[in-house]
Amino acid sequence: MTAAVRPALHTALCDLVGVRYPIVQTGMGHVSGPELTAATAAAGGLGILAAATLSLAETRAAIHAVREHTDAPFGVNYRADAPDVLERGELLVREGVKVASFALAPDERVVRRLKDAGLVVIPSVGARRHAEKVQAWGVDAVVVQGSEGGGHTGAVPTSILLPQVVDAVGIPVIAAGGFRDGRGLVAALAQGAVGIAMGTRFLLTSDSTVPDAVKAEYLRRGVTDTVVTSVLDGIPQRVLRTEPVERLLGQGAVPRLVRSVRHAAAFRRVSGLTWSALVREGLAMRRRHHGLGWSQVLMAANTPMMLRASMVDGRTDLGTLASGQVAGVIEDLPSCAELIERIVAEADAVLTRLTAAPARR
Repeated sequence: MTAAVRPALHTALCDLVGVRYPIVQTGMGHVSGPELTAATAAAGGLGILAAATLSLAETRAAIHAVREHTDAPFGVNYRADAPDVLERGELLVREGVKVASFALAPDERVVRRLKDAGLVVIPSVGARRHAEKVQAWGVDAVVVQGSEGGGHTGAVPTSILLPQVVDAVGIPVIAAGGFRDGRGLVAALAQGAVGIAMGTRFLLTSDSTVPDAVKAEYLRRGVTDTVVTSVLDGIPQRVLRTEPVERLLGQGAVPRLVRSVRHAAAFRRVSGLTWSALVREGLAMRRRHHGLGWSQVLMAANTPMMLRASMVDGRTDLGTLASGQVAGVIEDLPSCAELIERIVAEADAVLTRLTAAPARR
């Protein structure tokens, strides 16, 4: 029989999405597949299936694959600017998915449609003003990621951003960026969060399907071995300092354009995509993020394939490795169940210590 959860660890997030523990595994492209999502959900956390790069048919198949392993609640993450965003929402409703997750906030019309259909809508934000905006649109909760987090990220550390957002909004706030253990969970709760969301920590589990050689690359790195850069797709993102990234950082605009063309040619061959498809993706990125140069347009078009090259094919010489700084203090690869049980036990121990009566002298 599973032990009762300490009241402080049963938060509004648990009630909102129907999970046992206030721990979220984020929707990482080419990482958060059915295996990782199901393992997290079965262990009592909220697993998020990454579907931004999947077609509707592939998303449906992935949802069914999760269901084959668990009947626990989980979410699906996809792009807020996808042209078929409402159709994707309808798919989640038909399939009985609990949570619609977004790396960027959908517009008010989309939020309203999804909520009317019964979905819990949880976008990720990196600034107080964004949290205030989506609250006004009616989202159910927000994931607030500080600058320590991996992938696309902002400039404000979690320790400053989190209480700022908690004070500004009246909806549940989930903290992301720099979390890995029970001490971090308690710290986030103390600052007003209803739980923590982790990407890199879940990537580095035995349930993650990322190739072992790629996991080893993460494990050997220190806390200073990441960099935040816009050269990849025009948007600041935190990645490991790999050889391809170092080369891009050290080049000017013209060499980067040449390298971008070479990358595009390589990924086109690997992916089977046409040049027109790559350019369309880059132009879509350019419309979403004004001011991208042409080298960044090409790199933006490459980004999904660069992630796939690393996270699926193990080609760290071609791809990028999105990573939070927390990778530098992670040393093992537990299962999702072991990780969540460890975090909860640590959090319980910290709370016990903090609430213990002082010893009499």
